[in-house]
Amino acid sequence: MSTNNPAAPAPQKKSKTFIIILAVLVIGGLWFGLTKYFHGKKHEETDDAQVEANISPVISKIPGYVAKIFVKDNQYVKKGDTLVIIDDRDLKIVLEQAQAALGTAQSNLNAAEANSTASRQNINTTNAAVTTANAQIEAAKVNVWRTGEDLKRYENLVKDHSITQQQYEQALAAKQTAERQLQVLVDQKNQAATQTGVVTSQSTATSQQIGVASSVIKQRQVDVDNAKLNLSYTVITAHESGLVSKVPVQEGQYLQAGQSLFSIVMNNDKWVVANFKETQYNKMAEGQKVTVHADAFPDHDFEAVVGSFAAATGSRFALLPPDNASGNFVKVVQRLPVRIEFTNKSDSLVQRLRPGMNVFVDVHVGQ
Repeated sequence: MSTNNPAAPAPQKKSKTFIIILAVLVIGGLWFGLTKYFHGKKHEETDDAQVEANISPVISKIPGYVAKIFVKDNQYVKKGDTLVIIDDRDLKIVLEQAQAALGTAQSNLNAAEANSTASRQNINTTNAAVTTANAQIEAAKVNVWRTGEDLKRYENLVKDHSITQQQYEQALAAKQTAERQLQVLVDQKNQAATQTGVVTSQSTATSQQIGVASSVIKQRQVDVDNAKLNLSYTVITAHESGLVSKVPVQEGQYLQAGQSLFSIVMNNDKWVVANFKETQYNKMAEGQKVTVHADAFPDHDFEAVVGSFAAATGSRFALLPPDNASGNFVKVVQRLPVRIEFTNKSDSLVQRLRPGMNVFVDVHVGQ
């Protein structure tokens, strides 16, 4: 009897397509994993990176009302261009007042110098008067001596009745007159000497007034310079070339001293700040080659190098730095900001990058 059962179903063959797909997936996964493994050995990557640039704030140094605005949002300006003008009428009045005060101080100095010159002349005059009085005193002393000798002779002659009593009395009167004249000259000399002391004191006081007037002039000159400086601050200019940010200031608006009006994004230099995990820091060093990909230009490779490393992790510069000594400790991998500098200065797309744009950074750490 035959054992074949024509009614039984034939056995199914395994699908070769499934095997092929499985093999491709396994090989592809293995290749992808090995590629990532060997790539990770020589590269450190992060997408926690942004473009940075120098941003200069435009600040009003004086209070006042905005008279004119010469820029608008996103406008390119050159260094020295006028941005904003503040109403300067009040400051011009202050400058005129300071200049008037300076003129008054100069007049006071001229008057003090004139008084000093007059005082010196008076000193010379009184010194001459003292010298003249001394000469007159010497002559008066000679006259007193002569009249005294004459009186002695007349005393002897009047005793012998060789002369009359009247002649004797005349000789006595001449001696007394000479003595009084000498006393008058001595008194005049003392008065002249006293006057010399007074004039000298006045001259000293006048000289001190010159010093005070000179100090006042310096102070008034400082006031004038300060008024001129404040007046110059009414014209706000660009300190550097770059693109103006949003301009929220309006004409007629009152500004406070030190108020930030808007900012200028300088285009002279751009770089990338990439925040790498601390576990990636081991093989990184300054000068290593870096490839940067910007989200705005995904198909372009920007050439760069590692410029420098931050002095501390980003969390240390936070408003509230973490304090692991308080509460329960949970270890969190920290990130270290790394400065990436572009090296291809002829790359025109570098200038099209804007601060804050996201980029992908690939550091070549392999030897």
